[in-house]
Amino acid sequence: MIKGRGGCGYVLKQKFKMIKGSLKVWHHNHVQNLDSMVKEVKDHISSLDSKQDDGELAEDLVEELHALSANLFSLSEINFV
Repeated sequence: MIKGRGGCGYVLKQKFKMIKGSLKVWHHNHVQNLDSMVKEVKDHISSLDSKQDDGELAEDLVEELHALSANLFSLSEINFV
């Protein structure tokens, strides 16, 4: 709870300031590294594709490939927003 003088408006203003700070930290952690995260996912997909070219992938690797593709799609959507 925020202590201090002032009415409900002051308390609400202080809470918004705290939320703003938290959102800045979240943004820095999740969006600033976007290019490196996309590259990492693409590299992992490429590695699994190479294994698939050599032979059939195990079921768990197929599931991982699908998850990576979905993750890449999500990262791409964030990048264009």
